[in-house]
Amino acid sequence: MNGRDRECRTHRTAATRETVPKGVVCLNRVGIWERGNGVFDGVKRVLERREDSAVLLRGSHPADFREGKLDLLCIAPSAQGWAGAGAVDCRMLLLPGGLGPLARGLRCACAVSYGTSPKDTLTFSSLEGDQICVALQRELVTLPGGVVEQQEWVLPFPVGSDPMDYLAAVGVLLILGLPPEPA
Repeated sequence: MNGRDRECRTHRTAATRETVPKGVVCLNRVGIWERGNGVFDGVKRVLERREDSAVLLRGSHPADFREGKLDLLCIAPSAQGWAGAGAVDCRMLLLPGGLGPLARGLRCACAVSYGTSPKDTLTFSSLEGDQICVALQRELVTLPGGVVEQQEWVLPFPVGSDPMDYLAAVGVLLILGLPPEPA
């Protein structure tokens, strides 16, 4: 699989690692490491409706993210194959809370956890039918530099979806500085 197969451009201009002319928007590079498509598809649907959001990359193994530095790497609950993960370079890491100790082996400036533990930064306090209550346990600094204060959101939840994939997608959106509502 080459980079073009994994990449979903959600903006008309290409993101590059080179210097860009004044007035050209530099997009965040976001990698989603998962076996399925739950997190990637949830984030992609939101980003496609925006013109200035991110370059979204999908991969099923750390080797898929070796090229260039990522602004955000989201490790989905379904991610497997940690061999070579230390070669991935990212500014921010979003990962399941149970994998926190493994973050020490990754090259990232900071890590944000999600899951069902009270220690996780992003969790959900209830899930009932077609609604989920997502809780941000502590303030979060976004990639654009904003701060999201500790709070809860009651969000629509697609019945039959995986709540952990949904939570990871919400985390990606929050870190990008976007409203936390995957489609």
